[in-house]
Amino acid sequence: MNFIDASLKKIAEVIKNAYVHWETAERNGFMQRLDPRLKVLFLLYCAVIISLIKKLPAQGAVAVFLLILILLSRLDAWRLYRRIAIFAFLFGFLVALPSAFNIITPGRIILHVASLSRAYRFWIYEIPQQIGITAEGSFGVAMLFLRVANSLTAALLIIHTTPFFEIIRALKVFRVPDVFIMTIILSYKYIFIFSRSVEDMYLAMKSRLAVPINRSAARDLVAGRIFFVFKKSWLRYEDTCRAMTARGFTGEIMLYHFRNFSAADAAAGVLFILAGAFFLLLQVMI
Repeated sequence: MNFIDASLKKIAEVIKNAYVHWETAERNGFMQRLDPRLKVLFLLYCAVIISLIKKLPAQGAVAVFLLILILLSRLDAWRLYRRIAIFAFLFGFLVALPSAFNIITPGRIILHVASLSRAYRFWIYEIPQQIGITAEGSFGVAMLFLRVANSLTAALLIIHTTPFFEIIRALKVFRVPDVFIMTIILSYKYIFIFSRSVEDMYLAMKSRLAVPINRSAARDLVAGRIFFVFKKSWLRYEDTCRAMTARGFTGEIMLYHFRNFSAADAAAGVLFILAGAFFLLLQVMI
C-alpha cells in the first residue's frame, strides 16, 4: 500500500501549500501591501515584457528584478525557486532540448555528439553527417528556459502575496466572464473538500486491515475508491447547484467595492512600468 501512502502525502502537500499561500499573503511585505488589481496588471505586464525580450542578459535582469521583489515581500526564496527550477527544467529545458541539435536548428556546432558515414535525407528532413549541439540551438533553449522560469516566478510571486479571493475580485473588475470565475472558485474549493474525503476513506480502509493485502486487491480497492469519489463529486455538484439556486443565485457574481488606489500603489505602478521599459531598452543597448 506504499503507493497509496505516497498519494496521500501528495494530497497533504497540496493542502499545506495552500495554507502557506494564505500565511505568506498576510505578511507585511512589499507586494502584500499593494492593491490586487495592480498585482494582476503587473502579472500581465510582466508576461508581455518577458515575451518581447529576446536577449539573454535582459532576461537575466528580469530574473534579478523578480528576485528582489521576492526578498522585499519576505517570501522563502529557496522554497519558491526550488519549485520554479523543477517546472522550468521540465517544460523549459527538456521540451526544447532536441532543438539544440543541428538536426533541428542548423548553425555552428559547439559540442560534437556523433558522426555518421554520410548525410541522410527523409522527405523534408535532413540528418547531417556531423551531429552536435549548435550555438543557435543552445541560445533558443536558454531563452525558452529563462522565459518559463521568469513567467513562473512572476505568477508564484502574485499567488504567494495575494489571497485567492482577492485575485478573483480583481479578475471580476477586469471583466472576466462569471462562468470562468465560478469554475475557478469551485475547482479551488473542491480540491480541499475531496482531498480530505480521499484521506478519510483511505484511513478508514486501512484501520480495518489486520494484515497486508496483495497488489491485485490493492488495485481493486483503489479502482473502487476512484468510482466512489467520482460519484460523490457528481452528487456534491448537484447539491451545490441546487443550494445556490435556492438562495437566489442567478449566475452573476456580485462583489464589494475595492479601496481607492493609494500613493504607494501609484508609486509601485510607476516603478513596474519604468522597470519594463528599462528591460526593453537594455536589450536594444546590448
